[in-house]
Amino acid sequence: MSSPIFSLLQLDREDKQPVYLQLANQLMGLIRTGPLHAGQRLPSSREMAEKLQLHRKTVVRAYDELLAQGWLESHTGSGTFVARHLPKTELQTLTDRQEATFNPQRTAGFSFTVPEHLNRPVMKATSHLHLDDGFPDARLAPLEELTRNYRGQLLHGNPYVRLGYGDTTGASRLRQELSEYLNETRGLNTTAENILIVRGTIMGFFLVATGLVSKGDHVVSASMSWAGAAANFKQAGAHLHTVPVDEYGMDTDALERLCQQQKVRMVYVTPHHHYPTTVVLRTDRRLQLLRLSEKYGFIIFEDDYDYDFHYLSKPLAPLASADKAGMVLYGGSFTKAISPAFRVGYLVGSENVINYLAKLRRIVDRQGDLMLENAFAELLHSGVIHRHLRKSLRLYRERRDFFCELLRSELGRDVDFQVPVGGMAVWTGFDPRINLKALAEKALQQGLYFYDGHTFDVPGVKLNHTRLGFASMTPSELEQAVGILRKVITQSSQRFLK
Repeated sequence: MSSPIFSLLQLDREDKQPVYLQLANQLMGLIRTGPLHAGQRLPSSREMAEKLQLHRKTVVRAYDELLAQGWLESHTGSGTFVARHLPKTELQTLTDRQEATFNPQRTAGFSFTVPEHLNRPVMKATSHLHLDDGFPDARLAPLEELTRNYRGQLLHGNPYVRLGYGDTTGASRLRQELSEYLNETRGLNTTAENILIVRGTIMGFFLVATGLVSKGDHVVSASMSWAGAAANFKQAGAHLHTVPVDEYGMDTDALERLCQQQKVRMVYVTPHHHYPTTVVLRTDRRLQLLRLSEKYGFIIFEDDYDYDFHYLSKPLAPLASADKAGMVLYGGSFTKAISPAFRVGYLVGSENVINYLAKLRRIVDRQGDLMLENAFAELLHSGVIHRHLRKSLRLYRERRDFFCELLRSELGRDVDFQVPVGGMAVWTGFDPRINLKALAEKALQQGLYFYDGHTFDVPGVKLNHTRLGFASMTPSELEQAVGILRKVITQSSQRFLK
């Protein structure tokens, strides 16, 4: 090997990677880029060791690694050569413009298109104060009990079973406990066979949209709705239609008029409470929605993301509890009850649909976290989640009342809202003269996060509304947050005029 080749080998004995792997990888790189070509003879391991001041065994290990991978070949009595079967490469230098500017770690060598519906903002509130989208206070979560249960799952029982592959529908014990829980608290009529455990409602809806909606199908949601549902419908190639939503929820008369014009495959709805406005779908509209589903043959996906947090009286029963025709798929999770970090959700439907979606889930995610699922099953069985929900409901009601009073007293001239009957956020309209995007940026500089609400706008109409979450902060923190809002609104004489 000529001396220029040796000069291209730069080994770092302080690096965490073993020196023999450094040498092997660099030789591999020289073969790829051209300085070493197919059939070229390499120096003996002794010569290489002398030139690089290495132990000969280090060089032998590097050669053996490349021999095993097929980059080199050895001929007894002749030496070691670059494998002759490798394609010829032209010498590349850093003076070549493409080599100097192209970085494959940042940019792939092939082209692709990112659909616009995937370009959604990811809400990550990292500031101390956060009027978020309506998240729970993770400080209230029963973490000690969950930790104890998870540890028990790791240490006890048959390790081949508990640490191996499980049912793609989810841990059988959690499905059984969930069936009993949902039947008791929501009036559903299920068995474990009606439940598929998923990693949150978003995964459940992805499976439903992928498995039950075809390209060209017509689907419906409210004019203001969860962007994740719309993104999944668009990903499936469906035509998305919207119908108005008012103080009584989705306009089911408008839905029927649409059904008379188009064959609708699926309707996505958050009846309790509507996202983002928090209004409750009135009883007569619930019954009409079920009737329309039977009449026109469309599937209802009922996203019941915060059923447990209703502050006036007993929550209205889910659509799924009154579904006698098998048209409703019911989705929920423990995101609001415990924390978004624990990805445990569920999808409820007829057995044949659950079996089909479980097969689809298998090619997306073989199974969930069986340890975590069984730990959650124990939380349900022991009553921990029931007690936690009762405590959280009381605290969140107090925080809602306190927060709404702060909004009235401190920001009454600048905001408009209705006290929500449930959920963890207040649907808040701001004075049209206030630029919400600028306001959110100024607030963040002061240590307060809230979402500027631009994705809630409907086509042609800028609502200037957003969701202000109150559940994840204490009264003292809420007071600080509203204080910052008041400060940044009044701080500028321009009042963020558009």
